Amino acid sequence: MSVFWIKTLQLLLCFALLIILHEGGHFFFSKLFGIRVEKFFMFFDYKFHLFSTRDKWFARLFPRIAKNETEYGIGWIPLGGYVKISGMIDESLDLEQMKQPVEKWEFRAKPVWQRFLVMVGGVLVNFLLALFIYAMILFAWGEDTLPIRNIKYGFSYNAMAEGIGFRDGDVPLRADNEPIDVWNGTVFRTISQAHTVTVRRGGAELLLTMPDEGINLLEMLEQEPRFLSVNVPAVIDSVLPGSPAYLAGIRKGDRITSVEGQAIAWWSDFDDIMGRKSDILAAGCSHADSVRLRQLTLTVAHAGNDTMLMPASTDSVRTGANGKDITITLDADYHLGIMKAHYLTYYTLEHRDYGFWESIPAGITYGWETLKGYVSDLQYVFSKKGAQSVGSFGTIGNLFPAVWDWQSFWQITAFISLMLAFMNILPIPGLDGGHIFFLLVEAVTRRPPSEKFMERAQYVGMAIILALMALAIFNDIVKFVF
Repeated sequence: MSVFWIKTLQLLLCFALLIILHEGGHFFFSKLFGIRVEKFFMFFDYKFHLFSTRDKWFARLFPRIAKNETEYGIGWIPLGGYVKISGMIDESLDLEQMKQPVEKWEFRAKPVWQRFLVMVGGVLVNFLLALFIYAMILFAWGEDTLPIRNIKYGFSYNAMAEGIGFRDGDVPLRADNEPIDVWNGTVFRTISQAHTVTVRRGGAELLLTMPDEGINLLEMLEQEPRFLSVNVPAVIDSVLPGSPAYLAGIRKGDRITSVEGQAIAWWSDFDDIMGRKSDILAAGCSHADSVRLRQLTLTVAHAGNDTMLMPASTDSVRTGANGKDITITLDADYHLGIMKAHYLTYYTLEHRDYGFWESIPAGITYGWETLKGYVSDLQYVFSKKGAQSVGSFGTIGNLFPAVWDWQSFWQITAFISLMLAFMNILPIPGLDGGHIFFLLVEAVTRRPPSEKFMERAQYVGMAIILALMALAIFNDIVKFVF
């Protein structure tokens, strides 16, 4: 099965699960309080649907289910799902129903606290589901972490970090006196928000003062080379057959010791040099300069000894005058054709297993910290780069691995569930949070907003949501097509 279909199937399974359970939260509280639910649909069914319990063929086969007051179905627009609750202005915009006399089984006939629980039900299910999934991941697979203390070679830093005071080899230990215990993506966020960072430099600890305005997290993550990266010896993991490196005689286990006359100790040194080449190409250059940039002079040591690698006889390789350096012509895409050794080759993960009862509080803590990080990062959505990073199906689908891996699937599903919970609780008309906000206003003022106001608010909310969806889809098209 192709990578595309593996990712697509994971995305569809994730969406189906989260949509059904989210809408099931609304459905549960509606039924609990005797409110009629007219429709329960996965995906939207504008004009037509793919399946419905009202379909004639289904009604003939299962007449009792078809006569149920709730119509269950699958729409054709995979932008979410909905339950149509009698007596409320929602996505269906059934305004004719609102003109009829109030019935006891309608949403609008119920007290505020019941309506509040109906509307918060979907968000509550998404939030609790994420915490449950995180807990069960820890119970089933345990947790693998890379403690900072195990990173014996330290880190490399880019120009931005060096401008603040970091130096290659520094190991971050604390941010605002809070320990940095493990290496993962949150280290970037922690440093970006810190006022001070304590590093280990040599055998001593040094306190660095961060910029007063903090550091832009998006810039930290987008820069090449990265703000900080784990030092990994420049040892080659594999070489693509037929590539320039392969034709030069470079093989798995060989070590790059210099590039363009500059000493290389870590892969970050190599990336820095190659990054400067890419910057020149991106800025535009002459044909002569382009040809020159394709020439790469290396010094390479054989695996297991210090003997310098002699090049093979090929038109793409030229031996240096000293018999040690080799000049390789990169391919048309300026690739050398080597794969780097992974940092876990040199650093040891620590594994921890969780019992069932242990996994519950650990999962809750993990989920809560994940949610806090996600909420913190939302500030960047309102920047130009942040808006460009907003994505739809392509971006979300690309989160899933290229091979089916249940641990990764559940990890991503839990994160998306948290994301949906938070986004839905925002006080935007048309979302659950908008309805909840108006219910809170009603509880305080003891007067419900007029139906005309709610109708207009629903239109405004839907326009905002559609605009965000259009932006996300446009970004995906730009990212994956052009």
